Amino acid sequence: MKIETQRLQRAQLVLAVVDIQERLLPAIHQKEKVLANSQRLAQGAGILQVPVIVTEQYRKGLGATVPELAAVIPAFTPREKMKFSACGAVGFVDELRLRGIKQVLLCGIEAHVCVTQTALDLLADGFGVYVAADAVSSRTPENCQRGIERMRDSGAVIVSTEMALFELLAEAGTEPFKQIQRLVK
Repeated sequence: MKIETQRLQRAQLVLAVVDIQERLLPAIHQKEKVLANSQRLAQGAGILQVPVIVTEQYRKGLGATVPELAAVIPAFTPREKMKFSACGAVGFVDELRLRGIKQVLLCGIEAHVCVTQTALDLLADGFGVYVAADAVSSRTPENCQRGIERMRDSGAVIVSTEMALFELLAEAGTEPFKQIQRLVK
């Protein structure tokens, strides 16, 4: 079955950063890659004026968003949640609807739990879901892979950080292009 998708559109998109927290990140497979690519996405979102929503799962137990990521997110204001899906964070879906968002680009941890459940809920609510596969992970590579497969099989589009950023740019030769190019080099 072919899934109909559309290109990422800045005016319709939000970047959702799911639970990249101080006490959770150290246990994550390829944590450095996930953090670096999540930072690139957040910085790219700032350059391209794409809103960013950050969630934190049970902050008291898992800590805050890692400071090196929080530092590059414009207007950093995390939303705490107890449900695994980011859609369970107070005001998350309301904010998407208020902003007229139709597409959500996901990054974060853990791929097979919070990111997958977020993707499934967003898809059920009619949003286009894009997952930056090189900016998500889990404690084990197997769980990460199962999460990505489940999201893809459910209708999410799997992309890379660089693919998403250049698709959002749509053209070369601009100042944002030069800034994004520096991010990915």
